[in-house]
Amino acid sequence: MSSSIKAADVTAVGLMTFALFLGAGNMIFPPYLGQVAGPDLVVAILGFLLTGVGLPLLGVIATARLGGGLSSFTRDLPSWVAMVVGLVLYLSIGPLFAAPRTGIVAWEMSFAGAFPDAEYGQMIYSIAFFGVTLLLCLFPGRLIDNIGKIITPMLVLVLLAIAAGVFLFPLGELGTVTGIKDSAFSWGFQQGYQTMDTLASLAFGIVIITALRQRGVTDKNEMTRYTITAGVIAAVGLAAVYLTLAYLGATSHSVIPGAENGADILTAYIEGLYGSWGTVLLGISITLACLTTSVGLMTACGEYFSEVLPMLGYRGWVILCTLVSALIANVGLTQLLEVTIPALLIIYPFAIALILLALVRGFLKSPIKTYMMTLLPVFVVGLVDGLAASGVTWAAGISEGVLSWLPLHADSLGWLAPGLAGFMLSLAGGSKENLAEA
Repeated sequence: MSSSIKAADVTAVGLMTFALFLGAGNMIFPPYLGQVAGPDLVVAILGFLLTGVGLPLLGVIATARLGGGLSSFTRDLPSWVAMVVGLVLYLSIGPLFAAPRTGIVAWEMSFAGAFPDAEYGQMIYSIAFFGVTLLLCLFPGRLIDNIGKIITPMLVLVLLAIAAGVFLFPLGELGTVTGIKDSAFSWGFQQGYQTMDTLASLAFGIVIITALRQRGVTDKNEMTRYTITAGVIAAVGLAAVYLTLAYLGATSHSVIPGAENGADILTAYIEGLYGSWGTVLLGISITLACLTTSVGLMTACGEYFSEVLPMLGYRGWVILCTLVSALIANVGLTQLLEVTIPALLIIYPFAIALILLALVRGFLKSPIKTYMMTLLPVFVVGLVDGLAASGVTWAAGISEGVLSWLPLHADSLGWLAPGLAGFMLSLAGGSKENLAEA
């Protein structure tokens, strides 16, 4: 029995997926990359696109092939390990890091300048921002209608207006001096971590599948095809936004030289293009982008926590996660990023390895053995690097000493060789257990 849906609905799901991914980090990191990269812009943006677009797309594709959310990714791990992985991932992309960041960035780049008492104004804004998030999350069946067919087209129009100004009337020449000390590609690769989209892809995949099911898609092959299509639409949209914002940053030296972050670059540039109306335009785009991502993150958290800890139910978990996000959103962006970056160095390598394993699971002789032998060394190296980045002395000693001998360690990819070695060793011998499940 066919479960095909209209092309317009598939497009709407794709636009919804694009909007879910396009959040705070997606708007503020590319401009900074563009300004700092200088003549190395192309190489740096390629690294950024790999982690900011390529890996999230692989995450969506893996979700489509597995036909489920994070529980499908972790089914070959011991139950307690799967539980810990789920809690860490969803708390990171949910109420502890990513979700509060959406509220903070939306505030700082929209209404912050209009309030003389910034702290008081931020509290009011956080309540309003996450209040709207909660309302949209309480009715997940309407995500396509609310985001894919209403909010996202508005966001796209605003982004097109920004892109037209950037490419038709650039405010300067391309930068000629690079601020990158090491490899431009690896630096861009690491900057892509901070979008947190690879982590989000493990959560958003099930949101896409749920939206398609509510549109009447039941056939497994159709579900896989539509989910991948939605992921491709989102990837193309994200790549277009990143290239535009990176070019904006690369031509911003005469407007705001030596900027500390992408938010300052974006604000100054758009104001230079469109004057006071530019500030309004930017505020609208940032607010819409952050709102859609916040909705996606809270919906995903509600779905996951209600599955593994059903005592509160979906709505109960959404309410709790939204309240916590609103509280943490008042700590400030700088303080939040200081904690986020070391955490990402721990979580990201594990998430990347988990996605890659999911893509080849059907070809593994012993998935359980391969998963453990691959993920354990990846986690150990990521943990040491993350603790070193947070200032833990003994971890810094190990990272700069023993781990420095690992290939690509200087590029924050030291986990790759141990993970690959564990993967290859696990393929030696073994039975075909679990192959039928793949």
